[in-house]
Amino acid sequence: MEKETEEERTSRNWNELLQELRVTQTGTQIFAGFLLTLAFTSRFTDLADYQRTIYLCLFAGALLATVLGLAPVSMHRRYFRQGKKPNIVGLANRLLQAALFVLGLVLTGTVLFIFDIVVGLLAGVIAGAVTIVTLLTIWLVLPAVLRVKLPDHGGRTISLPAPEE
Repeated sequence: MEKETEEERTSRNWNELLQELRVTQTGTQIFAGFLLTLAFTSRFTDLADYQRTIYLCLFAGALLATVLGLAPVSMHRRYFRQGKKPNIVGLANRLLQAALFVLGLVLTGTVLFIFDIVVGLLAGVIAGAVTIVTLLTIWLVLPAVLRVKLPDHGGRTISLPAPEE
């Protein structure tokens, strides 16, 4: 296997980040759009003050996640062909991590909000707690366990076996 150059590695990392950004941007934009429509429904005026506060925090969070997810694209456009790709890749990685963190909060809050409206506040808090535990388990604990359990292949990409058909 031929070792990739630093430039090739940076380009590969950038392309991988772009794929992740596409998924994240779509999800955050859908959430922002969903939350935006709620303010224009007839039942919105029936919300309690604390529910409107939760709603506004969720909407602001969805917008922040969208902005964080779009920032790497904007930076790439700004510094295109100026030899700054390694810097952009590093910063884009941190911005995507921040976007995922905010998106996790928005997902959790949205579950809390919907369960609160449909069933009640206690159900909302329980559903929100289950959501955040699930997100933490899948997004943080599972990768940490896999990192320990999967053998290191000398810096090469580690892949799980494909599922049998």
